[in-house]
Amino acid sequence: MHAEQLKKLLSQVKTGKVTIDEAVAKLRHLPFENLGFAHIDHHRQIRCGLPEVIYCPGKTTDQIIKIFSALAEKGNNVLATRAEQSVFDALAKTKKFPRARYEKSARAIVLEQKKVRHSQTVLPIVTAGTSDLPVAAEAKVTAEIMGQRTEIICDVGVAGLHRLLSHLPKLQTANVIIVVAGMEGALASVVGGLVNCPVIAVPTSIGYGASFGGISALLTMLNSCAAGVTTVNIDNGFSAAVAAVLINKRIEAGK
Repeated sequence: MHAEQLKKLLSQVKTGKVTIDEAVAKLRHLPFENLGFAHIDHHRQIRCGLPEVIYCPGKTTDQIIKIFSALAEKGNNVLATRAEQSVFDALAKTKKFPRARYEKSARAIVLEQKKVRHSQTVLPIVTAGTSDLPVAAEAKVTAEIMGQRTEIICDVGVAGLHRLLSHLPKLQTANVIIVVAGMEGALASVVGGLVNCPVIAVPTSIGYGASFGGISALLTMLNSCAAGVTTVNIDNGFSAAVAAVLINKRIEAGK
């Protein structure tokens, strides 16, 4: 939506020809910014409740920096996932965004320009092993930039189930739980059988040869006998976090 269209819409709201709700409905789908190699969706937060996020693999460093700049120059918070250290170093050299930081364990670039209003609830992110932490870190960084408080409960897999049980009171008060596990991926089913909230299972590519890069964990989670377990793609901590944030936002809004 260009400036003249926006002025016309605001004038119609002022004169009563268009209601505020009708104006919001029109703004939900526009505008986007055409960079030639990308269309930046500046209104995704209005439409979907969460802003656009940069997925870095497959993009050149120059493309990532230009997309990052286009989002940041609107004054918004920015998240770039699966970013290499070299990409952050190149962004830092521009000196345009001194508050940007690199979350090494999550491989994410984070820029907080607007104060994040954090949720009342805490999102538990449970990992089967320490090796699953990078995926859990991606989920944590994603959820937190979107306003969700989190807590990682690490290394409580089924090889020592008593470790999980010590955290059970905390898990049973959550609205939604993310469970991150590789190997055979059984932890999500175990958690799903102990709590009364949705469990978002994230299979990881951690494991020996027969884990097939996470396929074994993926199939275990998809075949879970515990009702209420939903599975995202292998190593996809980002999508798990987005789903959990949306669930919590709806609950806290009373919808």
